[in-house]
Amino acid sequence: MTVTADGPLPETAYDVAVVGAGVVGCAIARALARHPRLRIALVEAQDDVGQGTSKANTAILHTGFDAAPGTLEARLVRDGYERLGAYAAETGIPVERVGALLVAWDEEQLAALPRLAAKAERNGYHETRPLSPGELYAREPRLGPGALGALHVPGESIICPWTTTLAYATQAVRSGVDLHLNTSVQHASRQDGGHRLLTSRGTLHARRLVNAAGLHADTVDRLLGHEDFTVTPRRGQLLVYDKLARPLVRHILLPVPTALGKGVLVAPTVYGNVLLGPTAEDLDDKRATGSTAEGLAGLRDKGRRILPDLLQEEVTAVYAGLRAATGQEDYRISAHAGQGYVTVGGIRSTGLTASLAIAAHVTGLLAETGLDLGPRRELEPVTMPNLGESFPRPYQRPELIAADPEYGTLVCHCERVSRGEIRDALDGPIPPRTLAGLRRRTRARAGRCQGFYCGAAVRELFERARA
Repeated sequence: MTVTADGPLPETAYDVAVVGAGVVGCAIARALARHPRLRIALVEAQDDVGQGTSKANTAILHTGFDAAPGTLEARLVRDGYERLGAYAAETGIPVERVGALLVAWDEEQLAALPRLAAKAERNGYHETRPLSPGELYAREPRLGPGALGALHVPGESIICPWTTTLAYATQAVRSGVDLHLNTSVQHASRQDGGHRLLTSRGTLHARRLVNAAGLHADTVDRLLGHEDFTVTPRRGQLLVYDKLARPLVRHILLPVPTALGKGVLVAPTVYGNVLLGPTAEDLDDKRATGSTAEGLAGLRDKGRRILPDLLQEEVTAVYAGLRAATGQEDYRISAHAGQGYVTVGGIRSTGLTASLAIAAHVTGLLAETGLDLGPRRELEPVTMPNLGESFPRPYQRPELIAADPEYGTLVCHCERVSRGEIRDALDGPIPPRTLAGLRRRTRARAGRCQGFYCGAAVRELFERARA
């Protein structure tokens, strides 16, 4: 296993370099790892996998019912939904099949629901069902007054996005992929029939290149001479409510979508919280992940109509993510066979759901560029730590504690995180390099006190492991 984060890059000539270790880049690297003859590099500008859009989304496993019919995105989301659902069951990634309700608050929205049901049919999803106001309020008794009806989409689910990305990366690295962190691509050129990437840590050579750089996919595309699209960062701010709010909502509560996206939703999380958001703000700065008073106030106004009682609950955290909008209702995935190059751009909020299907599609495109994939193998399975509240956590498993008492010693009491879980994360194939990375792997310091009580103990364990 090779994971590097500093020093010069190895002089290895790789068969494929994947730029970007978000959920899609990690899925592609994992798919390529099925072909043992290939030397694969996964290159990431930041210090951890899943550090960009992948860590700050709404964590929904989409059925694809409302995708634009006939698009590549619609096909890959539908395929990815099945693939990721099965993969999550195999690896222990928490998923809850809570279902979604598209709530109509006026006559225009109510009239749109049959069209959305017909759209779902065209996308191959046949399980939607209209609900009368009575049926809706029976399902969601705390919903705000005045709703005229809803469309029930039972297959919509919630999932852990952090564990998904880490599972892909872990399986890839264990299967021979070299992961190079803190490695930003600054220049790219063709040389001797391959790619020469000048990075912040030196030069990397690869016969084929996959651009999965997320918000920066257009920048990398231009380095290769293409100007097919421009990424406009679309900021989504979200409020995270305390676990005491979780009984207020039973489904993902969706608005009737607009051209700007799916709009502001209220959704439970697999961690036991409730999300309110996101906003949809088109910006120029691809680093603008800060929250604003105006944005959060707007979310509260919308949330007050959807679920009034939610506004009385404590806010545990606030965060913002940037989606890669390109002005087109589809992914921007294309192969440039003459360059041995595949662009994977415009992957929006559905990218988590579609990730495994995107990986399979990109692998096929690489083969079409003339890359000999060689024989295919099954990868060694991985079992990820459970971060979901609906499944037994280590502190709730007497047999686990009997075998290793560290799983019974809690460090973070808000999130019930044990010393054993923190130890395992720090000893993992891709260990966290920051306390934020440790939080994503364990939930330590992610509770209502935000590390006020456990922060010193968690830091001590982290620094001891890093020493």
